[in-house]
Amino acid sequence: MTVKKFWLDVLQEGAPRFAAGIDVGSQNVRLVIVSHRALPEPLLKIEYVRTVPLAPGAMAGNEIVDRVAVTRALREAFDGLPRACTAQTLCCAMAVPSSAMMFAAVPLALLTAKSGCADDGGFELSDIEPAVMTEIEGMTGLERHALAVDWFIADGLAPVRSVIIAATARPHLEARMECAAAAGISLTAVDGEPQAALRALRYAARCELDSNEPFIAVWIGTDGVYGWRICEEELEHDMRYPAPEHSDLADALRDLADGCAARCAFVGGEIDLLEGVGFSIADIADVLGCPVRPLDIGALDNVARPLTDALLHEPDSAVAFGLALRGVCE
Repeated sequence: MTVKKFWLDVLQEGAPRFAAGIDVGSQNVRLVIVSHRALPEPLLKIEYVRTVPLAPGAMAGNEIVDRVAVTRALREAFDGLPRACTAQTLCCAMAVPSSAMMFAAVPLALLTAKSGCADDGGFELSDIEPAVMTEIEGMTGLERHALAVDWFIADGLAPVRSVIIAATARPHLEARMECAAAAGISLTAVDGEPQAALRALRYAARCELDSNEPFIAVWIGTDGVYGWRICEEELEHDMRYPAPEHSDLADALRDLADGCAARCAFVGGEIDLLEGVGFSIADIADVLGCPVRPLDIGALDNVARPLTDALLHEPDSAVAFGLALRGVCE
């Protein structure tokens, strides 16, 4: 049976696809598993959520210090999976901390010029790969053998067409892959924390708003606050705080809103961290001038079975949920 025919048969039968999002944080491992069935009508379900505390000292910032402890927590998180899926058959994604990632958008014309080829599409991706690697080496200060790099050509027309590059130091990626493998988990994707959280927040907005209504997404991570302004499903503006251009968080949020009549703001992440900068959810609403809804994935979709883990209703589910969505929707 060909791969194409296999997936056609799966879709015709309405069999669900399962995916897991794994968020290894500073204190916990968070796991969200979702299923998606395309036929007879699209349906996404939350199948399983689990939070497992990490042993003290297992993490030091972005670094996995005690791989045995992380592996043990991963095994425990996957214990008790629904009968319909196993760790070996799941599409599993894990996040790399945002502060360990480097993202860049480089004009395609610049890379094709350095590679000696035209930017009219008459080239192979391998033709510009050396130029991509040289560019990211210059940005990170690391040699290419020490980097894990992903890149793609973004949609759009020349001369503004760009190549989006994501890179991290290879040890960050290898440590997570080795812990997952030791726990019997095969990772199929690795993503940045903010990108995964944004995917979750956009999904929440699609569930609650009309597609043309503008909204704001805010994610609070251990290294800062990230925000995105989205109108008609297009990203109009983004921000990060702390940053040199913003005097405080209120200034960053005002810049993000920029007079936009947002219908609502969706907030995910570790909201308790706002106390460290003297802020609250109510303050975010005041500055943005719109209602604020903390992410509650248990209220978005069907829950396949009784789930008791508090993560189902906590905003810090954003990264794990966004990673799981990647596995079934992309």
